[in-house]
Amino acid sequence: MDGYVFEDLEIGLRAGFAKTVTEADVGAFAGITGDFNPVHINAEYAKGTNFHGRIAHGLLTAGLISAVLGTRLPGPGAVYLNQQLCFHAPVFIGDTVTAEVTVRELDAEHGFVTLDTTARVRERAVISGEALVRVPRRQELQD
Repeated sequence: MDGYVFEDLEIGLRAGFAKTVTEADVGAFAGITGDFNPVHINAEYAKGTNFHGRIAHGLLTAGLISAVLGTRLPGPGAVYLNQQLCFHAPVFIGDTVTAEVTVRELDAEHGFVTLDTTARVRERAVISGEALVRVPRRQELQD
């Protein structure tokens, strides 16, 4: 897995990850979290909602943002400190979600990085927000 140390980051640096949400993903997420809201797991119930069908859990989708932060940018060694999320639209089983993060601010004193975070289905934003992570410095990894 690739990743960055604090010294290698710069404003505007961007990375992403895409995944198609499957039936198995939604079932596993429900089992892991205990969130068996019928809008996620019951097709008949979900047909009668404003969504007209089953949708993925919002935090399953947000987890794809976490995947980018933990594996790509900043990557391994980054520690998640805060995440603000705004949910704009549902994600349906079979949708391909693209999560993307962009470096917005660097706090050299503390090694903190603020990133803009988004998740999209095609060109439609389904989540937007920002994350704060601490990223190790090169010297920390050498000690």
